[in-house]
Amino acid sequence: MTREIELLDLWLANVEEADLAAELQAMKSDDKAAIEAFHQDLEFGTAGLRGIIGAGTSRMNVHTVGRATQGFADYLVANFDNPSVVIGRDSRNKGEEFVRRTAEVFAANGVKAYVFPVIVPTPVVSWGVRFLGCAGGVNMTASHNPAPYNGYKAYDPTGCQIATEVADAISEAIANVDTFGGVKRCSFDEALADGRIEWVADEVVDRYLDAVEACSVALEGAASDPLKVVYTPLNGTGLSCVTRILDRVGIRDVTVVPEQAEPDGNFPTCTYPNPETRAALERAIALAEEVHPDLVLATDPDADRVGAAVKDGDDYLLISGNEMGVLLLDYVARQISDANGGASLDDKVAVTTIVSSVMVDAVAAEYGFEVRRVLTGFKYIGGVIAELEAAGHPERFIFGFEESYGYLNGTHVRDKDAVDASMLICQMAQYYRAKGMNLADAIRALYEKHGYYLNNTLSFEYPGVEGGERMKALMEGLRTDAPAEVAGLAVQGTVDYAAGVNGLPPANVIAFELEGNNKLIVRPSGTEPKVKAYLFAKGATRADAEQLLAKLGDAATKLMQ
Repeated sequence: MTREIELLDLWLANVEEADLAAELQAMKSDDKAAIEAFHQDLEFGTAGLRGIIGAGTSRMNVHTVGRATQGFADYLVANFDNPSVVIGRDSRNKGEEFVRRTAEVFAANGVKAYVFPVIVPTPVVSWGVRFLGCAGGVNMTASHNPAPYNGYKAYDPTGCQIATEVADAISEAIANVDTFGGVKRCSFDEALADGRIEWVADEVVDRYLDAVEACSVALEGAASDPLKVVYTPLNGTGLSCVTRILDRVGIRDVTVVPEQAEPDGNFPTCTYPNPETRAALERAIALAEEVHPDLVLATDPDADRVGAAVKDGDDYLLISGNEMGVLLLDYVARQISDANGGASLDDKVAVTTIVSSVMVDAVAAEYGFEVRRVLTGFKYIGGVIAELEAAGHPERFIFGFEESYGYLNGTHVRDKDAVDASMLICQMAQYYRAKGMNLADAIRALYEKHGYYLNNTLSFEYPGVEGGERMKALMEGLRTDAPAEVAGLAVQGTVDYAAGVNGLPPANVIAFELEGNNKLIVRPSGTEPKVKAYLFAKGATRADAEQLLAKLGDAATKLMQ
């Protein structure tokens, strides 16, 4: 507790912002709050920073953001000639304040800062890095986390999230920065006037939308069949770009959920703005019951993930991330094949993760393309795109997805792109609508063709100071005392990715290969205090697969306790 009190006193003596000063003063009589705020530095990793907004070294505030930016600036100046960065933000609280501080620090260090004047989707920032020829980028976002969070997402010159070795170098530079004495900073307005800071022009977003539109694989005449959509941006960044791209491809009957249309970092109608959950889509589904669309779409606050639901009987069915990934992969492959007279796609490459559906392999076998599996994190998918591009064959890439609702079928960005995916999903829905089917019918047809590969992801939270230790102990226990069976299924093999497997970087992931082509994978989140259990079940019928999936869920819950 002594260290935390010393840090608290240091911050009280140096912090000038009224809201932070008041929060710090309250900690003088609240030891628990002081410990939570100062027990560690907010860790900088491949996802940058992410944490709860507030005062202290373990929180997102202008001082932790400034210190991280100084370290990033030191890295860029040491490794690039005349470096520049592009900076964006989503709708989260304090985003504009963090952007200004970041731009001020970069500018003071001789790193030109291009700043988006309004909120933009995460993929637009990735696009902006390459379009503007920058050495890096920063986006203030906490993706789909609850309202108390914000984050600092860092990009490399390719528009991809920074790799481990870069994150380590930046982290080392940050460690050498004194929070209050070592951060260079200039006036935002003065730097704007003299050109060290520059607003990003509207053209950048326009050219991004051009690039997304070019990713369409819909065959001529497909847009003639009308489609009706209910859409919610969940009070985030998606509204403008999603509705504009849909309009461009002829999908104009779009009803936006009114109370979730405008940006609002408090997310007043949805405490957890994650399109993976039904709660996030409830307002959209309620509106859909009134207007009867063909499809419900929801993008998360930074518009890099998208969820969808369709009417199925008396209720709306949420298409899971794995199901949508398989549906889109099959659709993209079919459209490309049909456009080339039914040709095999043996020169094409699709990329997904080690925790995504095994059903991908069945789709690949049908069309003949190669599947590459990478670690969780879209930067690894972006890395494969970069490899293909470096080899002179970016056209080989046809699709990439993560089970956590992230999709991409173009090489225009190096991150998941809900604007691109929203366009593809709607065009795919048009394709099936012309056949008298919706997406629920479509996924059932694929299951009937390839088998019932069902998946589920369970998240187990470990908050607070003790949470990190519990997560560490859990993973160590699974390594030293691995189960012999899970849900009555023998463990036929254990794959520990910590040492690196099949050329992949080391990762804190453990996979248990179970009899009957079933699987359990355990992975701590890199951005939240939780451990995820990925369940893979295959059955002769849907009922068999669902029953096994439930058993695997019960077994995983016991293991996580």
